Amino acid sequence: MIKRDLMSKLVIWKNKGRRKPLLLRGVRQCGKTWLLQEFGRLHFQNVAYFNLERNEPALAVFAADLDPKRILLELGALGNVSIEPQKTLIILDEIQQSPRALNSLKYFCEEMPEYAIVAAGSLLGVALSRPDGFPVGKVSFLDLFPCTFMEYLARVNEQLAKYCQELDKIEPISEALARELEKHFRNYLIIGGMPEAIETFIENNDMLAVGETQDDILLSYELDFAKHAPNTEIPKLFLLWKAIPLQLARENSKFVYGEVKSGARARDLEDALRWLLDAGLINKVSRIEQPHIPLAAYEDRRSFKLYMADTGLLCRKAKMSLSNILLNQDVFGEFKGRLIENYVQQQLMAQGHKSLFYWTSGNTAEVDFVISHENMVSPVEVKSGMNVRSRSLKTYREKYKPELAIRFSLQNLKQEDGLLNVPLYLIGQYQRFISIQLE
Repeated sequence: MIKRDLMSKLVIWKNKGRRKPLLLRGVRQCGKTWLLQEFGRLHFQNVAYFNLERNEPALAVFAADLDPKRILLELGALGNVSIEPQKTLIILDEIQQSPRALNSLKYFCEEMPEYAIVAAGSLLGVALSRPDGFPVGKVSFLDLFPCTFMEYLARVNEQLAKYCQELDKIEPISEALARELEKHFRNYLIIGGMPEAIETFIENNDMLAVGETQDDILLSYELDFAKHAPNTEIPKLFLLWKAIPLQLARENSKFVYGEVKSGARARDLEDALRWLLDAGLINKVSRIEQPHIPLAAYEDRRSFKLYMADTGLLCRKAKMSLSNILLNQDVFGEFKGRLIENYVQQQLMAQGHKSLFYWTSGNTAEVDFVISHENMVSPVEVKSGMNVRSRSLKTYREKYKPELAIRFSLQNLKQEDGLLNVPLYLIGQYQRFISIQLE
């Protein structure tokens, strides 16, 4: 199975002296349930698992008072499992089904911190955004994203992934390995990071079978709209969801409400947009004009781009040509390059960039991403193929003189004149390359 990098953070949480209950957020079918059960199997003597969407008796346990002792006694009896402090991992899956279960975590934190409790939910972000959502301060949070390219690579070629993770110099890798990595990268663009899609590909070596799996995942998202969203927002959710690939296909991919529905303004669609963001189905990258720390202080909330949570699902939803992605020398030409931008934002978010930004200077220049690394701000240009010239990046560098600029492309690993070129298939190592370069 796929080894998830987040496992190490779960172990850190387990070993904390005074541990709060943990909330694991993530889009539906990104692997939360499997990861938590595997975590319990490897690091605890027992696992007490309860799905509050499917297990009505377990859901009813939280309908009475929120006394932690009573709740544990009843859950143990229902699950026929011994729940012991430090020895048992208690998993409350799909916890967004019960606001009372969410609120009970406060009392577990205050009265019984010796018990290891983790809660997860595909729509947990939606639940927490409500006025009666669980108050932050009594729980810890972790976010699980679709599998990164490096997690995918470790599943299909463990030794090649190990080679990438051990690179300790900024210098070109061999052409043979570069070609092999690029092949896997192109496959990943189509397959994406959903664990079920990856396993489907490994079992069948068939992109058509992968597409069928992705169709099922996309359908499950749309069923969530009808089942969990407010009735007044459901038509707007479908309009927005359908519009994401069309918005990305525009030459200027800044999100325009009026192109979702003729005459629509922000106030007409902002609640539906927030629902999709909270559900983790889409990610927002906001514009800034001044690239200074903290970047969020210079955010223009009116101007932003939207990307899907997973490149594979974007490919499927946009009905992209698989042969172009697999064989075309310049994948940036497909879908006007937005697929590669989507890939980059997906990898950056999984590596800890909770908020991403892009930079513009009027209508003359635009840099795809601006990121901060410790106390340094760096422009990020996304390119592919052999054509990596960028007037916008040149404009930015002349204006702000950053210590380091970054370019993600299909060119080999190298640095020259303050510009670090990281191959798209080595994006998982870019933070380490920055540290090497600065040293």
